[in-house]
Amino acid sequence: MLEQGCLQGRTAIVTGAGRGLGRAEALELARLGARVVVNDFGRPGRDGSGDASAAPAERVAAEIRAAGGEAVADQGDVADFAQAGDLVRRALDTYGSLDVLVNNAGILRDRMVFSMTEDEWDSVVRVHLKGHFNTTHFAAAHWRAAAKKAGGPVYGRIVNTSSEAFVAGSAGQPNYAAAKGGIVGLTTSTAGALAKYGVTTNAICPRARTRMTEDVFAGFEPPAEGPDPLAPEHVSPLVGYLASPAASHVNGQLLVVHGGMVAVLERPGVAAKFDTAGDFFSHEELDRLLTPFFAGRSPRETFAASEVLGLRKG
Repeated sequence: MLEQGCLQGRTAIVTGAGRGLGRAEALELARLGARVVVNDFGRPGRDGSGDASAAPAERVAAEIRAAGGEAVADQGDVADFAQAGDLVRRALDTYGSLDVLVNNAGILRDRMVFSMTEDEWDSVVRVHLKGHFNTTHFAAAHWRAAAKKAGGPVYGRIVNTSSEAFVAGSAGQPNYAAAKGGIVGLTTSTAGALAKYGVTTNAICPRARTRMTEDVFAGFEPPAEGPDPLAPEHVSPLVGYLASPAASHVNGQLLVVHGGMVAVLERPGVAAKFDTAGDFFSHEELDRLLTPFFAGRSPRETFAASEVLGLRKG
């Protein structure tokens, strides 16, 4: 059972925690009793532009302390391999342990694929996908060494942040969609590698109204009364659950979450299967089998994830 205090004595790192989703997640983990290292590089632009600042992380850490929790701020750039290592060491040096890693940091540099520059591609993949790998690498190395020293499994939780953009093929975000798809692959690979050490690794695809998504959800106005279904606070309880002892058997999973809804996604299934009548397929045989199957289908029909999961304007 998930109870307040279920993370008492545990230490959590949350990246990109100075605003939005990361802030809500850090506050939720602290509410559950965790000591939190609040990481945020602090650049003001959602594209990663502007001068880095310690202020966003410091504000959230102060907010946690004011509520009676324990927190320290960290301004490291998780996309930098060495600084990601410093972040993990800071948690260990400050609190003597690391139990939870929530990878949330990211930037947006949207452009259609035919207009995107090399830097726009590289920078988004660097922050999202490489940033997830960097922190995971150092946390995983720590937990593996701790398990070997203990002679058995230890406590470890990784929660990664993917996006439905990788499922729905977000047309103006080829860099973001590719990075988020890569995060799913990183998650499932890490889940298999670390399970024997007692570490679970899962990914979420959150929908929330933040500065990162102000354009995406421009047509989805908050209700005049009642809670906003796109408030980050709808997402953070799932992160708290996945970080908790209650989720010890949840591993390698991908979950979509927003106001009042959690959907567990299955691995891709086989839509149809065709066998050759001979030893090898010929062009003519493939044309005869596949062309009728795809006739009249639009790629957009396959990826209507927003309709399937109930997100509509109005």
